[in-house]
Amino acid sequence: MEWLKGKVINMDKLIYLDNAATTQVYPEVLDSMIPYFTQYYGNPSSIYTFAGSAKQAVDEARAVLADCLGAKSEEIYFTGGGSESDNWAIKAAAEAYADKGKHIITTKIEHHAILHTAEYLEKKGFEVTYLDVDENGLISPDALKTAICPDTILISIMFANNEIGTIEPIKEVGEIAKENGILFHTDAVQAFGHVPINVDEMHIDMLSASAHKLGGPKGIGLMYIRKGVKIRSFIHGGAQERQRRAGTHNVPGIVGFGTAAKLAHSDMKKRSEYETELRDYLITRVINEIPHSRLNGDKIKRLPNNANFCFRFIEGESLLILLDQNGICASSGSACTSGSLDPSHVLLAIGLPHEIAHGSLRLTLSEQTTKEDIDYTVDKIKEIVMRLRNMSPLYEDFIKKEKN
Repeated sequence: MEWLKGKVINMDKLIYLDNAATTQVYPEVLDSMIPYFTQYYGNPSSIYTFAGSAKQAVDEARAVLADCLGAKSEEIYFTGGGSESDNWAIKAAAEAYADKGKHIITTKIEHHAILHTAEYLEKKGFEVTYLDVDENGLISPDALKTAICPDTILISIMFANNEIGTIEPIKEVGEIAKENGILFHTDAVQAFGHVPINVDEMHIDMLSASAHKLGGPKGIGLMYIRKGVKIRSFIHGGAQERQRRAGTHNVPGIVGFGTAAKLAHSDMKKRSEYETELRDYLITRVINEIPHSRLNGDKIKRLPNNANFCFRFIEGESLLILLDQNGICASSGSACTSGSLDPSHVLLAIGLPHEIAHGSLRLTLSEQTTKEDIDYTVDKIKEIVMRLRNMSPLYEDFIKKEKN
């Protein structure tokens, strides 16, 4: 990377295309939070009158979030974020239902909050089946049925993949789980607020979501737990969250989460249509104008704002650095694994070889993204990819072979 040192970064322009990593907090969300830092700062677990405003705000946010999922207020539990919710769902369910069996089913493309938790449970004597996905990142419902055995106690399949944007057949998975009397959890961190979710219609027993993926603050998430599901506390130490999750409530965060969810769901259809149109324009330009590029993930069954590409003969890290120098924020996959030099486990799972998976780029849009932003970005990607390829001996050899 010596050749990158001393390069001037263009900070006059900022195009943020990493909304799957985190989103900008909506002004309305921040406005709703501020009074609970400064004016209504009481602890909602306290019994005096001053704490009543904070408790009411928590209750109102809980009701809003429940309504967004078609759930009941008492089925919503606040957590510190999506990773905590995922850990809670998997570990607590395993513990609670271990007397029935020790077999869990998930997929090879889950977020590491699920995969690493599953690996932890394997060391504790649980058996985990990791379902394969097809070239678009979709699981096979038939393969899921085949994987179920008498010892299966939990199925955990993400709603939409955080890297390639593929939306899984969640309703069908829920039906299979219900028919077999198995708990079904879905990591909906990328999907909540972006696509419609109804926990009853989809037979979801547990669901994870996080505020910062939909214009809310970081550090606050939720766990939906269907009434009657027998899972225990994950954090001990207090009676908060109906004795299931100890710790003083993050009242400003909870209020912000509720406001963000309300805003996201109120304009979901319009926003989704706008982002989908812009996303498809981006995909068309990249695929048509940059040779040896490919779209990762399903073309239709994908999140409205997600476009993930691979470019042969380049390293994704170099592409990201050069995009950054041109004021474009992007990623090569999950922000949680940005320090890793290994290729994406998701891209390997859909069948890409290491050398191609290393050249990945994820661009995730928002309602603030413009067509001009996309045109500028695609033009820069074209320039950078060609520049990097011209420095690649592999590309040089490839061109020579093509000419021959």
